[in-house]
Amino acid sequence: MKCIVVTGGVLSGLGKGITSSSIGCVLKARGLNVTAMKIDPYLNFDAGTLNPFEHGEVFVLDDGSEADLDLGNYERFLDVSLTSEHLMTTGKIYGSVIEKEREGNFLGKTVQIIPHITNEIKSKISKVGMKPGTDLLMVELGGTVGDIESAPFLEAMRQMHSEMGHENFLFVHTTLVPSLGAIKEQKTKPTQHSVRELRAMGVQPDVIVARCERPLDDSARKKIALFCDVPLDAVISAPDAKSIYQVPIFLEEQGLTDYLLERMKFDVPDDGLADWSKFLKKVMNPKNEVKILLVGKYMDQYDSYMSHYEALTHAGAELNARVVPLRIEAEDIGKEGCGDLLRQADGILIPGGFGSRGANGKVEAIRYARENGVPFLGVCLGFQLAVVEFARNALAFHDANSTEFDSHTSHPVVDLLPEQKDVTKMGATMRLGAQDIIVEKGSIANKLYGATTISERHRHRYEVNPHYIDVIQDKGLKFTGRSPDGNKMEIAELEGHPFFVGSQFHPEFKSRPKKPAPLHYGLVRAALEHSKGKKVR
Repeated sequence: MKCIVVTGGVLSGLGKGITSSSIGCVLKARGLNVTAMKIDPYLNFDAGTLNPFEHGEVFVLDDGSEADLDLGNYERFLDVSLTSEHLMTTGKIYGSVIEKEREGNFLGKTVQIIPHITNEIKSKISKVGMKPGTDLLMVELGGTVGDIESAPFLEAMRQMHSEMGHENFLFVHTTLVPSLGAIKEQKTKPTQHSVRELRAMGVQPDVIVARCERPLDDSARKKIALFCDVPLDAVISAPDAKSIYQVPIFLEEQGLTDYLLERMKFDVPDDGLADWSKFLKKVMNPKNEVKILLVGKYMDQYDSYMSHYEALTHAGAELNARVVPLRIEAEDIGKEGCGDLLRQADGILIPGGFGSRGANGKVEAIRYARENGVPFLGVCLGFQLAVVEFARNALAFHDANSTEFDSHTSHPVVDLLPEQKDVTKMGATMRLGAQDIIVEKGSIANKLYGATTISERHRHRYEVNPHYIDVIQDKGLKFTGRSPDGNKMEIAELEGHPFFVGSQFHPEFKSRPKKPAPLHYGLVRAALEHSKGKKVR
């Protein structure tokens, strides 16, 4: 087993996830089989009950695990599918140890942080890193060095380093190098203090990745190497980038790949990042531009809809177009100025979500797209609200709604899934994970996916009410994707519209560089066509 641990210092939000993903990316490009896991030191069991304002979007895995958004970065950069084993939280660790204590597994001994908690952490890391065929495990430790909640995890990894040896277990420390004063002098003191904190816990970093506004000056790099006791070659500059997909190139150009391969005694061919560079060139130098309007509840928080933004980027790269995301809070629909954003949009995307706040605004945005021929994609709640909008305005069921928002509506066109009616716990109880979908031959979705059976990830409690399916389809909103038993509606398409598609599932979670989510690809392609001859009533 070989392992690289990425820690963070000075402050949170420096991009440890992108650093971990990018290191994995450059090493995979050399032929290594790389996997990754995230340690979140919070007490929550998983990310499923967290508000997007807390940690950004909840990223759903194939097995139904609700994870931190960094697992989405791992999947996109490494082109892998991860599982619940790749997410570790304090809640999971303590829950497992307490359960073992209750079962008598510790034979009457006093259960303590060391060795019982640290042993559990090491066991879970080893379980992932020792899987057959795995050459390297990237481990990202969330939070900031010095946080009380991170201490047991750092101690566990200090022990693993001691047990596994210097060649098999490396530490990469991500820190901040701010630029201050009129001449924007780069200050290394925060990095020095952060490394001192790390050393106090028995961990010496092998590599330091310095986040900075501009590339590190030679003097700053030398100072970090001297005071933090790392080789000069192991001080890596990570300046602000126009695209996160530039970061692997930054690391490669500074020789980090070769340094890590030599340190860990890997003998691999020098394949490099040729394919990644081709993808990046498409991202950075597109010939066209298209504007997609996202209507949601957390638009000030980019991370809340990260997978959608990345899926649009992937689609744009394939279509030689820069996707410019426009954002509007759903509650602002109808206010002064919102009409300008709607008219600017070449396409409209309504992402998933929960709760009644902003629902009517989303319905109005959907109505605008439907009536004006603007390409539209509704995902999860966006799909459900497209059905609500159609029922209200095309079927004249004026109070049509989801029972999530109005339990007394006379037309509950969206209702609770039958298996959800007796559910009382919030965490991990929705319809979650990858599910098969049967796609109607000849439909838009069929042409985009190139298949009649697909698998996509879900996260929902409500569904289209089966009692309304016939009347909805008779008016032109066709359900072209269904669950294998035919009972759950998965895809909706509007007849006579350039592109009006809704999906109960989340296609954005499986989008990858060079392999964009088909429905996002369809939206961007339709938006490009719309932008060439936009005629909006």
